[in-house]
Amino acid sequence: MGNLLRAALVFVAAMLGLGNAMAVEEAEYAVELKEQSFELRLYEPHLIAETLVDGEFDEAGSKAFRRLFKYISGNNQSREELKMTAPVGQGAASEKIDMTSPVGQQRENDQWAVSFMMPASYSLETLPEPQDPMVVLRQVPARHIAAIRYSGFWSEKSYLLNKAKLDAWIEEKGFTVVGKAEWARYNAPFTPWFMRRNEVLVPVMNPSGND
Repeated sequence: MGNLLRAALVFVAAMLGLGNAMAVEEAEYAVELKEQSFELRLYEPHLIAETLVDGEFDEAGSKAFRRLFKYISGNNQSREELKMTAPVGQGAASEKIDMTSPVGQQRENDQWAVSFMMPASYSLETLPEPQDPMVVLRQVPARHIAAIRYSGFWSEKSYLLNKAKLDAWIEEKGFTVVGKAEWARYNAPFTPWFMRRNEVLVPVMNPSGND
């Protein structure tokens, strides 16, 4: 295991941890309907840093994590610093960005799109530019999400099993799917499997018809 990945795992453990010693910012949403492990949520607009990777389901998250973690750890250019230093030919100062949750993963054609949510204190204008061109910043608009929450191992088998349950609930409720399913993870890699918070998230049309 490389030094970067070790540092990443330690950092995530400290931020997401096994307990409640530190609060971690999460995507904001309101629950509009709850039935057992299923929820219909209205998410607020938020920013993400996203990258595309090749590979199998179980490998894609780790592969992309290194790239995204480097970005929030300082592999970026602060726009404010660029304005002050670029005229004299100096490189921009790096900026560290707080860890947030969840880490999202969804299928994009033959690749996986993996994302970190950005802290709400930033806007697209104030987020530092990634130095890695494979990391892209974008805003996710407000949207309705059908969700199922489950614990367990980070595996494609568990994901597909719970996605099937969520698909059945969506059909039962008569919701219209308007986007691709996303796998969301909220915990450190060495959190015990039975304590992990995992979710499958599927964008749906506003049931009130006001989308």
